[in-house]
Amino acid sequence: MFSKEESKQLREEFWISFGKSFPKKWILYNTKIKGLSFKFHFDTKKAYVTLDLEDDLENRINCWEKLEALKSILHSDYLPNALYEEEFYLENGKEISRIMVPLEGKVSIHNKDTWRSVMEFFYEKMTQFELFFEEYKDVIKS
Repeated sequence: MFSKEESKQLREEFWISFGKSFPKKWILYNTKIKGLSFKFHFDTKKAYVTLDLEDDLENRINCWEKLEALKSILHSDYLPNALYEEEFYLENGKEISRIMVPLEGKVSIHNKDTWRSVMEFFYEKMTQFELFFEEYKDVIKS
């Protein structure tokens, strides 16, 4: 078991190490589409990358319909394991729409032995997400 301070330090160490091992300027929040962002997640039980829609309901529905129409392309050409979740609730209770790609297997940010596989997973999957986005952002924006 780790103290809060030790856990915080390990998290910081992971993200610094990830940035040094895989130096890349990620799109993340800079999509130029209101409410659409890409995120990395890694905690003591799981790791995943997401495309999140957090805008008002009308804009979220509009954008989600376009992402749904591109689902077969995303699955066949980029991320076959992507999970579409039209209604996803964050820990704070906020409802968003999300496309998530989870890393299968046991990982923990507290276990440095799992860091390399998570970093490689993040790099590979987020790169695929961004390639998909760059190819179809005009469709998603319209």
